[in-house]
Amino acid sequence: MLDAVLKKIDAGMPASLERLFELLRIDSISTDPVFKHSVRKAAEWLARELTGLGFAAGLRETPGHPVVVAHDQNRPPQKPHVLFYGHYDVQPVDPLSLWESPPFAPHVKTMPDGTKRILARGAADDKGQLMTFIEACRAWKEAGGGLPVAVTICLEGEEESGSANLAPFLKANAKELAADVALVCDTGMWDRDTPAITLMLRGLVGEEVTVTAASRDLHSGLFGGAARNPIHVLADILAGLHDPDGRVTLPGFYDGVAELPAEVRRQWDGLGFDAAEFLGDVGLSIPAGEKGRSVLEQIWARPTAEVNGITGGYTGAGFKTVIAAKASAKVSFRLVGEQDPAKVSAAFRAYVRSRIPADCKVEFVSHGGNPAIRLPLTGPYLASARKALRDEWGKEAALIGGGGSIPVVGEFKKILGMDSLMIGFGQDDDRIHSPNEKYEMSSFHRGIRSWARVLEALAG
Repeated sequence: MLDAVLKKIDAGMPASLERLFELLRIDSISTDPVFKHSVRKAAEWLARELTGLGFAAGLRETPGHPVVVAHDQNRPPQKPHVLFYGHYDVQPVDPLSLWESPPFAPHVKTMPDGTKRILARGAADDKGQLMTFIEACRAWKEAGGGLPVAVTICLEGEEESGSANLAPFLKANAKELAADVALVCDTGMWDRDTPAITLMLRGLVGEEVTVTAASRDLHSGLFGGAARNPIHVLADILAGLHDPDGRVTLPGFYDGVAELPAEVRRQWDGLGFDAAEFLGDVGLSIPAGEKGRSVLEQIWARPTAEVNGITGGYTGAGFKTVIAAKASAKVSFRLVGEQDPAKVSAAFRAYVRSRIPADCKVEFVSHGGNPAIRLPLTGPYLASARKALRDEWGKEAALIGGGGSIPVVGEFKKILGMDSLMIGFGQDDDRIHSPNEKYEMSSFHRGIRSWARVLEALAG
């Protein structure tokens, strides 16, 4: 049966590509209210496609953009039930002048080496990725007599604008969306020829701090030396966040941070990661994190504290001799293991307050937080998915970490009580969130084939 499904996928690629193009032509930018109608149009397009495939599909309203929910109406008995997640909204296209072609006019570009790329906003993040799964379902229904497992699909329209309504939606519909395992496609491969399953995602805490000294900006000639400079105060505080070995100095910061399991470390060591090339691609050459930790470990499995922006005083053209009244900074913490976002936030604020002079004051703004995700290294679903990917790509799937965060994976665990398989086919150079976003044709084609194999493998 699988052979017939794979042949159907191969023969149907032109039609699959055109369906993807139809979705990519919709400018579903969720963060800009101007595009509200377009976001809904994309949701309606997906609901129609899924209905045509025999799903009971429809739009579920939220205070923001709708969620598309679809249930296969011909569920095979005594088979696992999977919940597939993707998002149909996209990032803004600015700066438009840097695009080589219109962002919502998808087309295929053949590269000098003969490879082909799908160019459009959303091609990789996440329309191309979610369509790999939908097209795999199509092939199973048309050539395989039906899906081998029970499938529910949940497609969000606010991922690129913060997912403010997703957790409440999951809580309100937890019984309906319950499944054995979630499938999340918003990730990538290890390299162009090696599939990957992401098992670790770092969490995030965002804090904004403002230090106020004098009641107004001061002339540095009249007050310099006598008046407290809040930029100096803030700079000293930020510099103290790390010790000489690159470790974060906040008390209790490393509570819940475990060492990398030996099996994972061996697997990562065998990936052939080139730290010099990784840093060299962005014009750097010297690793700057914790001493004694590999670059791969630093970006996937270690916590961080980063200053993302500083403002204060005169920053315009020319020169102005002023002592600012206020100075501000935005600071983010990437979390791993069992680190508690609330405790990290509280530790940061306590540390800052402890270093504020008596004649200054400090204010904080929280930009939210979510914990890290670490999924089991064993289990039947993971083993089945790894076998399916190996059968398609001829290589063992790399078990990798992710430096960023995908909050929905944590919400699935916390609200729905299920683990996730994070399987995607993006490449590091797909330019997601940037001008000239692309998705490799090989990722789209073999991504469809991979999902077809994964669905069969999960059926047991």
